[in-house]
Amino acid sequence: MHIRILGSAAGGRFPQWNCGCGNCIAVRKNAVRENTRNPARAKKFPFKARTQAQLALSADGSTWFLAGASPDLAFQIESCPDLHPRALHNTPRDSPIAGVVLGSCDLDHVVGLLLLRELQPLRVYAAPSILRILREENSMFGMLNRIEPQVVWTPMTAGAPFPLLSADGKDSGLRCEVHYLSGRYPKYVKTEMGKLGRREATAALFFCARSESSGEKRVVYVPAAGSLSDALLEKIEHADLLLFDGTFWSDDELQRVQGSGESAHQMGHIPVEESLRLLKGIKVGRKMFLHLNNTNPMLNEASPEHKAVRRAGWEVAEDNWQLEL
Repeated sequence: MHIRILGSAAGGRFPQWNCGCGNCIAVRKNAVRENTRNPARAKKFPFKARTQAQLALSADGSTWFLAGASPDLAFQIESCPDLHPRALHNTPRDSPIAGVVLGSCDLDHVVGLLLLRELQPLRVYAAPSILRILREENSMFGMLNRIEPQVVWTPMTAGAPFPLLSADGKDSGLRCEVHYLSGRYPKYVKTEMGKLGRREATAALFFCARSESSGEKRVVYVPAAGSLSDALLEKIEHADLLLFDGTFWSDDELQRVQGSGESAHQMGHIPVEESLRLLKGIKVGRKMFLHLNNTNPMLNEASPEHKAVRRAGWEVAEDNWQLEL
């Protein structure tokens, strides 16, 4: 299986456009030093800029599916040659991107769909409640169905893996299974809660692909998790790659950095310092934190927090990482 980490930051990216916290100031200063080629800049700067969390997966390296659709998607596609358009069948427009799997309807995970409106056939998988929110409550997403077939909207239900198909029904070789986590819908949603699935707002996504040379490989993508149930832990066990919620280091991070704001748990995220304990015994091949908020001290690679993550056997995901399983 081929995995491309196109983006690794939480909403607002890093640095965030309106944030002057210590992390954002530091990474901006480094960008200035790089642009001016100042010889005084440190040999190894401990911060890296990041775009908003985005994953691309393929079973064969030719047909790709996106996990989410970030607001940075256009830039991320241009930064990944695997996703560049192909000139096939005497037409200049033919993308290797066959579809999108949505784990939530948070703006950071769906706004990128509007960047894919140029009449390219795509299939979008989402929970029935999310499909209702996007298609019935938000008229802008009608731009994705100006002609038929443009986007094929496909509901996904928990319980068993399903094949990821292109808009014309071609099997990509990828399988996906969804495990719903919570009913914490974004604040922009107007639909009455009684008409939405109680736990369909946020999902953990499980991707798998099989090959003769390497057998079956499994990737778990959980960019937002407010809790860890025994059922979720059991499903994560023995995955080849775990990409897990690294939004905040501590529960009171925003209050300490900004002086106000909700706690990590109130926003639907387990702080990393808790995840390290809760997932200490998990048996997976590689484990990475991603979806990092700009306030997270882990972004500083010289920090005690970053070093603690590395000592625990975790990696801190970065933009443009290319992984092969």
